[in-house]
Amino acid sequence: MAEYEPVSSPDQRKPGHPRAARFGAVVVALLLISLMFENHEGRTGDIWLIAGAALLLVTLVADRILRRKGLR
Repeated sequence: MAEYEPVSSPDQRKPGHPRAARFGAVVVALLLISLMFENHEGRTGDIWLIAGAALLLVTLVADRILRRKGLR
């Protein structure tokens, strides 16, 4: 007979440290914004940097709203 193992869904075993991940996302967004001030010509790169930083920040805001409502 197999040893007793509790049944749990994969989302109950959350890997990593969510607080550190949120802090890292803010740091990366700030670094992306700071790259806009390097010595380069054209604005195509700036658009991609802003879009990447905005995507990270929107994800953080959505995560905060979901955590506040009890959905994790």
